[in-house]
Amino acid sequence: MARILVVDDDRSVRKALQVNLSKQGMQVTLANHPDEALEALHEAPYDLVLTDVRMPGSTGLQLLQKVREAWPDTPVVMMTGYGSVEDAVTAMKSGAADYLIKPISKDELLVVIDRALEQRSLRAELVELRREVHQRYGFENLVGATPCMVQLYEEVAAVADTSATVLLIGETGTGKELLAHAIHYRSRRANGPFVRVNCAAIPETLLESELFGHEKGAFTGAIRQHKGKFEQADGGTLLLDEIGEINAFMQVKLLRVLENGEFQRIGSTQTTQVDVRVVASTNKDLAREVREKRFRSDLFYRLNVVTLSIPPLRDRVEDIPLLVDHFLVKYAARNDRTVHRIGRRAMEKLERYDWPGNVRQLEHLIERAVILTRDDVIDDLSLPDEDEETVVRRDEPLLPPGEVTLQEWLLAFERRVIVAALKEASGVQARAARRLGVSRSNLNYRIGRLGIAVKEIEYE
Repeated sequence: MARILVVDDDRSVRKALQVNLSKQGMQVTLANHPDEALEALHEAPYDLVLTDVRMPGSTGLQLLQKVREAWPDTPVVMMTGYGSVEDAVTAMKSGAADYLIKPISKDELLVVIDRALEQRSLRAELVELRREVHQRYGFENLVGATPCMVQLYEEVAAVADTSATVLLIGETGTGKELLAHAIHYRSRRANGPFVRVNCAAIPETLLESELFGHEKGAFTGAIRQHKGKFEQADGGTLLLDEIGEINAFMQVKLLRVLENGEFQRIGSTQTTQVDVRVVASTNKDLAREVREKRFRSDLFYRLNVVTLSIPPLRDRVEDIPLLVDHFLVKYAARNDRTVHRIGRRAMEKLERYDWPGNVRQLEHLIERAVILTRDDVIDDLSLPDEDEETVVRRDEPLLPPGEVTLQEWLLAFERRVIVAALKEASGVQARAARRLGVSRSNLNYRIGRLGIAVKEIEYE
């Protein structure tokens, strides 16, 4: 039930408004002067204030100003007499939600009130959504206490509130996107948009349109104007994921917008200016890519203003218990499970594993274990069995037992690595090829040479 405060020095107007609004199930409080209205606002919360503009002693505009200062989430609808439209215009400029001109019809009254209440509800939902997003992607979601992670947190805290371009370097699954979110939500752009684009997942022929947009008719199929990711991220942060995958043509285009914030949509001669902070991420060694002439040095230097390196999980084994606890709480709550800890043998197994998929792989493993476990504790038997064909462990002997030639050992190891990459990529060969740092055709050649039956691999 909406609580409405009606303020008017005319008793008949107050009563008429009370009758009409009460019939719609609204709880109405009446005040004949702005001072009385302020007393009511201090005593109880209201969803909307409906006030006359002109009243003896104090005006509705003065009341509007005080409500906006003390109760900014409470919309104010102004009422004004015919011939005093300039008062309504002034009120709207001062922050009124809407206005009504007397005499007020019942239908118009209800339309304006409903619209103002709906806008208030939408604003409240937006505030709650932003709170949830901050909670989900905030700094507290970065889990780890090893020295390398503590240093990383300090670097993130130092760079977040600046406008510097940030380059995130780390293996697949180390948490580069989560770190980019943390940077955004600790910055002055936190209330602006956060936009992510995976440069490797978009065909080269479409990437320019995806980043910079296009005009209607710019090419076959361009049936309407399209705003690119840079425009969508205006006033916020743009994450360019897998930046090392873009071709030479797009590197030139990207360099220009990083230098001066300007670009042109495809099919347009007009320059568009944006205010975007760029965070780029890659699992490649871009310095080596520059040396081997696959990545422009000027673009690399532009991206490399601040570089944050995220260590792989195998280099911070001490953080595994913390991460496991974090994921247990997360997925137990999400799946209505009572799991609250993991057994010692299971934990030892996790700490011995090499984690080629890093934190993402650990998270998926814990999620699956929580779903499949009906006990309070995940013991050794509750964990999925590792496929001995693909598991690579730090404590595994480098050489197998028996007499094996170097060539035979290398071929067997290559086969295991390729099968592991295919499993991690759920059978998507293009993704597996990127994971291994080879072309798709090269991967297909190796699969055929090694006799790997792709269709027979059991994917998660």
